[in-house]
Amino acid sequence: MTQRVLTTESGAPVADNQNSATAGVGGPILLQDGHLLEKLARFNRERIPERVVHARGSGAYGYFEVTDDVTGFTRADFLSEVGRRTETFIRFSTVADSLGGADAVRDPRGFALKFYTDEGNYDLVGNNTPVFFIKDPIKFPDFIHSQKRDPFTGRQEADNVWDFWAHAPEATHQVTWLMGDRGIPASYRHMNGYGSHTYQWTNAAGEAFFVKYHFKTNQGVRSLSADQAAELVGKDASSHQTDLLQAIERGMNPSWTLHVQVMPAADAADYRFNPFDLTKVWPHSDYPLQRVGRLVLDRNPDNVFAEVEQAAFSPNNFVPGIGPSPDKMLQGRLFAYADAHRYRLGVNHTQLPVNAPRTAVVDNYGRDGLHATRYGARHDKNYEPNSYAGPAQTDSAHSAPLAVQGWTGTHEAPAHTKDDDFFQAGELYRLMSDDEKGRLIANIAGGLSQVTRDDVIEKNLAHFHAADAEYGKRVEEAVRALRED
Repeated sequence: MTQRVLTTESGAPVADNQNSATAGVGGPILLQDGHLLEKLARFNRERIPERVVHARGSGAYGYFEVTDDVTGFTRADFLSEVGRRTETFIRFSTVADSLGGADAVRDPRGFALKFYTDEGNYDLVGNNTPVFFIKDPIKFPDFIHSQKRDPFTGRQEADNVWDFWAHAPEATHQVTWLMGDRGIPASYRHMNGYGSHTYQWTNAAGEAFFVKYHFKTNQGVRSLSADQAAELVGKDASSHQTDLLQAIERGMNPSWTLHVQVMPAADAADYRFNPFDLTKVWPHSDYPLQRVGRLVLDRNPDNVFAEVEQAAFSPNNFVPGIGPSPDKMLQGRLFAYADAHRYRLGVNHTQLPVNAPRTAVVDNYGRDGLHATRYGARHDKNYEPNSYAGPAQTDSAHSAPLAVQGWTGTHEAPAHTKDDDFFQAGELYRLMSDDEKGRLIANIAGGLSQVTRDDVIEKNLAHFHAADAEYGKRVEEAVRALRED
């Protein structure tokens, strides 16, 4: 086997990588030692800003295979034929902690999926829960600040966490999910994934449908108790990363079955609650799950930094046949995600291998910027319209238009007949077994009892009482017992 030659960044061979150049034996180091300076300077710049949210993550490559005909609902090309496969990349993550945080913690999990389609990359950015804590993006920075490290103590504070939830009654549904049995997945392989938001599909006839995505794990849902999670963190803080890596390396390729709920666009206006409210689910009795295909993960990244840390997802990356809905949280994320990547990775982050389309041709008039590697053909113009042979727009919209009306300004979401912040949280509680309810109560009381302000505790208790009388009573009694100990 031919010995590989160590080189500088410019490709010149390195003669000595063990000793710095000095002014004589034992003398000071010389500024002319370009290899040393380059090595130290590059080392100083190895880190990039971590994600503000979803910093701790793992990823894998795979494929999505269509198993059922959905052409009646969408004209998306990668979903157009049963048996068709599309390469994918997925990034799983925790939400609140930093890059060095542990995996087995009570926190929602990101479920971000990139489809490398022939019509461009489609990014589906969701979580392992079908709902979220808030319904308006203007609250998102405050919500995240409340969940992350306190600026004075430098740690996550129960006072901050529960104080925000006390002032956000719409969070009760997601809090019930988070504090329940599925709040700490046993691994990334053993949890479901959801698009969470409502999206729009448009078929070849121009008919619009609103959809919700459900990825059901084929490994079965498995979760950890708080005690099991604490023990696992002590043994392997990177437990979810370890599990995913080793499973794929052993050929135990994890998979999920994708189902969608489909709502004809005309149903949305008169549905009994706001169908674009991220804190609510659509009951399956109203809109049953319809199978679409399966997601299989079969290849680990070669380099975690290059492919997982630099992977950039934006829910604004749609393809023809798929588009946004009036979901206010989704509308905010259409801007925020891409903007975060422009900050972290630069304006040309879409040219990085993990983010670049595989088969679709990228041809536009964007130019220059940090780390630009793509440019047009020789003598191409950098403006449009022009009289030369540059790319031209198509006349086909990706999705159907969304109807808007009324005066501009700040508005609450439109009221539907049964809009309520607590009903679905109560429904979820009533679906639980007695053992599940007991663990839920213990998890909530364990955190809420640490809050120092009585008024914050009372506001949160009122939310649980409003969701279900028994739910509220049991949480109140459990909190009181812990505070009296």
